[in-house]
Amino acid sequence: MEAHYRNPAPTVDIIIEIEDAATSALRGIVLIERKNPPHGWAIPGGFVDYGESVEHAAEREALEETSLRVRLVRQFHVYSDPARDPRQHTISTVFVARAQGEPAGADDALTARIFAIDALPAPLVFDHAQILADYREGRY
Repeated sequence: MEAHYRNPAPTVDIIIEIEDAATSALRGIVLIERKNPPHGWAIPGGFVDYGESVEHAAEREALEETSLRVRLVRQFHVYSDPARDPRQHTISTVFVARAQGEPAGADDALTARIFAIDALPAPLVFDHAQILADYREGRY
């Protein structure tokens, strides 16, 4: 009898820091308003395609959802709580990235906007409030 294994789906999330083009000062981070359930605000991200690295998935998802070409700065942390996504068990590799310009929502995003880290919108979906609290506190 052949065993059947259920495995979590790999995903990426990208904390995109927007730099001022003239000074390179941080203007804020990009969040998207989700088009599909669960509705609310989220860090841009999505599923890793078969045969794709997490780094490429992060760059692709950032471009698809925010219309921004990002430069990955570092891997931030991995979040794997089985309850982090109400749709299914996912494991997310979170990256910090930098970009310049104005985001525009596309693909799964109704809108994409820049927010100050201390003035985030509500509701934040998935475990993104925890991820951004960890980011804000300089964890990991």
